[in-house]
Amino acid sequence: MTEPALNQDLEPPERAAAPAGAEPPPPTVWAAVREAVRGAHRHDYTEGPIGRALLLLAVPMVLEVALESVFAVVNVFWVGRLGPASVATVGLTEAMFSTIYALGLGLGIGATAMVARRIGEKNPEGAARAAVQAIALGVLIAIPIALVGGFLGPDLLRLMGASPDVVATGGGFTRVMFSGNFVILLLFLINAIFRGAGDAAIAMRSLWIANICNMILDPLLIFGVGPFPRLGVTGAAFATTIGRGVGVLYQFHRLSTAGKRFTIHREHLRLEPGVLGTLLRLSGTGIFQILISTTSWVGLVRVISSFGSRALAGYTGGIRIILFALLPSWVMANAAATMVGQALGAKKPERAVAAVWRAGFYNLCFLGGVGVLFVILAPALISLFTRDPGVAGYGVDCLRIVSAGFLFYAYGMVLTSSFNGAGDTWTPTLLNLFCFWLWEIPLAWVLAKRAGLGPRGVFVAITVAFSTLAVASALLFRRGKWKTRRV
Repeated sequence: MTEPALNQDLEPPERAAAPAGAEPPPPTVWAAVREAVRGAHRHDYTEGPIGRALLLLAVPMVLEVALESVFAVVNVFWVGRLGPASVATVGLTEAMFSTIYALGLGLGIGATAMVARRIGEKNPEGAARAAVQAIALGVLIAIPIALVGGFLGPDLLRLMGASPDVVATGGGFTRVMFSGNFVILLLFLINAIFRGAGDAAIAMRSLWIANICNMILDPLLIFGVGPFPRLGVTGAAFATTIGRGVGVLYQFHRLSTAGKRFTIHREHLRLEPGVLGTLLRLSGTGIFQILISTTSWVGLVRVISSFGSRALAGYTGGIRIILFALLPSWVMANAAATMVGQALGAKKPERAVAAVWRAGFYNLCFLGGVGVLFVILAPALISLFTRDPGVAGYGVDCLRIVSAGFLFYAYGMVLTSSFNGAGDTWTPTLLNLFCFWLWEIPLAWVLAKRAGLGPRGVFVAITVAFSTLAVASALLFRRGKWKTRRV
């Protein structure tokens, strides 16, 4: 798409009503970016240019995703000054928390679909009711996790293979993190509610607040600065939990404040079995969908680890770079999901279709460019992780082979997320099950072991599996059954 065409697509609708002879300033992408960061609370995503709507949704989502990764980086930065046992504690606990993150993301799939549908229907009352039931479901799930983790934190570290000194040092950290898991679930879940409503800027700000609090409290509680107690690695857990808790309080404030797309009032604060059941169905499938995707990497690691530590290290470096590059594409996919949900609520399925293909095209432009850069700059990028020639060779192969499928991934990510936005969570779940567990892992083993490709066989299997997912998603999307889903 040319720059003039992009600007035309971003043009606000009111320009067409400008008086004859008037010369309004030319609309720019940067103007839309500024509006997105400020928060386009009055923008109706069921009307107007699709490109501008996607940009208004995607920009704050990109910042939100970037900020979420800051938590772990800040903790490791300060905890690293306490010694390797403390760093190991953070790493092992974060590994265990991957399941909780999957729960949060899965719950968010159902919440986004329901809230987006109600907003598209111009039914703020229904959106408020759906939001309350989603929050209640998150709290109900968090309570048993808090009880088990709070009491058995050190035992969980032992199950993860922690040494006695790590257990002694980090038992308190793990207990605090699990006891406060509800703030993590709610932060993920309520941000999904805001995204479904089209208020992505509020979700972004909640993470700004949580991160600022965490950055301030981390050194104070870890090292005991001033009147604060010296808590060591456990202080990092308190800082993170308090920071996220403040972010959740901000979310609650915005949910109950008038002047937005919907407002939660006292009369909404009750359990509604019908709405709760629908959310549980959508979110349960969403959780299963994400777990299938994330656990499939374990199978790949098992295959590639049989070729030695250098192969595994090269794969790890390459995949980290790839996953980082895919974050903006994940954001565009979420923006498309919101557009789909709201368009279907507004009885405009043709707009939903147009939004998905437009988002896929934007993703194609982005990932296509990134893929070319990865092929050309692979050695330089891998050198950021390792100087070992043996490790670097595997990393370069991983980066180049996997990025060769980026053109397929671009559409695949948007299409699968769009099914979720429509409330059709079973289609991407079954696609993930087939493409990742029944196709990718066996293919990786055959290519690596039987065909003699070694680690390169695993990299080829990743490319083939994600490309298969994209093609299958496109075929099912064009059939259009997702348009008939009732949420």
